[in-house]
Amino acid sequence: MKNTPQILLEEYQLGDLKLKNRMVMSSLTRGRAANKGLVPTSLMAEYYAQRASAGLILSEGTWVSSKSIGFINVPGIYTPEQIEGWKMVTKAVHDKGGLIFSQLGHIGSASHPDFFDGELPVGPSAINPQTRSYTPEGFKDSLTPREFTVPEIKQTIQDYKKAAQNAKLAGFDGIEIHAQAGMLIPQFLSLATNVRTDEYGGSIENRSKIIFEILDAVLEVWDSTRVAIKFTPAAISNVGIMCPDEQTIPTFQYILKKLNDYDLAYLHIVGPAEDLTGTAVEILQDNYFSHFRNNYSGRLMVNLGFTQESANAILSDGTADLVSFGVPFIANPDLAERFRYNLPLSNSNPATYYVDGEDGYTNYPTAGSVKNP
Repeated sequence: MKNTPQILLEEYQLGDLKLKNRMVMSSLTRGRAANKGLVPTSLMAEYYAQRASAGLILSEGTWVSSKSIGFINVPGIYTPEQIEGWKMVTKAVHDKGGLIFSQLGHIGSASHPDFFDGELPVGPSAINPQTRSYTPEGFKDSLTPREFTVPEIKQTIQDYKKAAQNAKLAGFDGIEIHAQAGMLIPQFLSLATNVRTDEYGGSIENRSKIIFEILDAVLEVWDSTRVAIKFTPAAISNVGIMCPDEQTIPTFQYILKKLNDYDLAYLHIVGPAEDLTGTAVEILQDNYFSHFRNNYSGRLMVNLGFTQESANAILSDGTADLVSFGVPFIANPDLAERFRYNLPLSNSNPATYYVDGEDGYTNYPTAGSVKNP
């Protein structure tokens, strides 16, 4: 079958890293660290290595500390055992010629006491985010958290720095800060979940402060072009009370302006899964990614259920530099090869997304050898 030239499959220079293509495997929570220590396993190493033909792999969201947990069987990167487990993963990816970043996350108030021996999770304010946490006993409603003290915020920032150091020890090629909907960082940004009156609340500058303190901390460990951050500014459902509000657009204009000074690897923006008509960010409906391109001078990675065709289109028109794919990589470990030769895609089985074992994880077949330039 014909090898069709396409911008999506062109090499791309990401700082001092050369990506083999502009396809990125997005972070995908898969729940396979099914052990008490939340340690990455050999099965996980096989899974990531199978997908090493992506220009860049982003690891599943990974806990920065024991206090950041909020979903079962998701690995951490805060113990020596976890670091050793991730070394196995990064070596497997590198042996296949791939590159991999660690996505570092903290779920904040959206967690549950089941993860903390009955202790309440901690959030920006003592406000129930009204979401659900996937606990060892199944999904449970979130509760009203305890409010962070300022020293605890400072310690959390150091937790990110330590996790960044651990990621380097584990052999990752860089890190992505997980600031997507429902996580700790957006909880600080949201007017619904942050009513603090100190240096981390109130004004846009104060509510955004934790972002730049985390970035400054991890930049003591990594060069800036090995550090990225991921946002979802227009998430409407599945994040409880954290919906876009009248300050969402000015908040991100402020954040983007400040990020322009950082020379990061990229800014990763997830698009809206729903129509924005009638919301506080309705103005973004028809030019969502262009808004970020127009306000951010660095590299832009985009994610919104892109197909091969739409990914090539947004790269060709210059709105984005990289495109990340989530679900297609689950059932198509050779996704880049399938795009290169215009082969049909396999469908994934959602029932196997978060269960233990190889089923629906490492046992999806490749399309086979079809190289016919």
